[in-house]
Amino acid sequence: MDHRGGNPNMRNPSPTIPMSFVQNLLMGATRMLAPETIDDLLRQAGIAPTLLKQRGARATREQFVRLYQITALSIGDEMLGLWSRPIRAGTLKYLGLSLLDAPSVLVAMYRFTRFWNLLLDDYALQLSRQNQCVTIALKPLGALTTPTIFGHELMVKLIHGVASWLVGRELPIETVGFGFARPAHFAEYAQLFPGPVSFDQSCTSVSFAEHVLRQRFHRTKIELVKFVKRAPDDWIFVTFDHGPTSTRAREYLLAHCGADQSLDAVAAALFMSGRSLSRGLALEGGTFQKIKDEMRRDLAIERLVMTRESIDRIAALAGFDNTPAFHRAFRAWTGSTPGAYRRPAVIPSA
Repeated sequence: MDHRGGNPNMRNPSPTIPMSFVQNLLMGATRMLAPETIDDLLRQAGIAPTLLKQRGARATREQFVRLYQITALSIGDEMLGLWSRPIRAGTLKYLGLSLLDAPSVLVAMYRFTRFWNLLLDDYALQLSRQNQCVTIALKPLGALTTPTIFGHELMVKLIHGVASWLVGRELPIETVGFGFARPAHFAEYAQLFPGPVSFDQSCTSVSFAEHVLRQRFHRTKIELVKFVKRAPDDWIFVTFDHGPTSTRAREYLLAHCGADQSLDAVAAALFMSGRSLSRGLALEGGTFQKIKDEMRRDLAIERLVMTRESIDRIAALAGFDNTPAFHRAFRAWTGSTPGAYRRPAVIPSA
């Protein structure tokens, strides 16, 4: 471990996204665009096309959002060609406008379902209440309707993201169910959906406690414009750091790259015992070593993509004594070399 101390000005990198999500994002676009055009979209987002099929490769949050935005613009569909009918530019803005004067989040989300049912051909959104629980379900309208995995994930994220934006904080979810089989990237769902997730359901759905949606809210048109302009960042990633223990451990590890990063040292810094820290991380689906490796991986990927810093420097920032050890770890984490993330154009240094 390098002992020169951490960088106090270094921001906490966002968790990175597996390339399987990028592949799913492009699923609709690949039916409309030539392969060379898809490669160009990836390069515009700062993603090397060779990484798209590289097992273990990952993208930054910023790259993912940028790719979403330029793909939506390229094909003229705010939902990326994932539904049978294009969702034209401006749709999400007018959806938001229809919600602003609702007397509660519950009424707003009912309007949300009515709005989408004017646009979808193969599915209908249905809001129901039972046992003090509100469920919004995506019901197939035909027996042969085949769900598009990312389209369904995106709709659940949009429902939760819009409801959370209305009240200005992340809303708790009771359950999430998906009308498809458990996907290969299931391990990433813990970051995306803050609640119990099940698969192979009759339809995709998300449920909230009714009292959560009974809340009143106040949002302005100016705030809505900002929300839409940042899309999909605010609503896809509204839950990305919802684990309080893992978030605190991750932030401490980043800020103290040059200090003792053993389990007991980090636990003491967080005013916990090592056993309490391990138990808290386990409840959030992680381990101390996993959090540590993910922080170092995400830090390295972000610095490789967003800066012109040397690989030696990035290795040191990630806490490695030497660059060869960093290369070995990076390949184990991502299946690629650090240099593979440097092939697209990077943001110039300040």
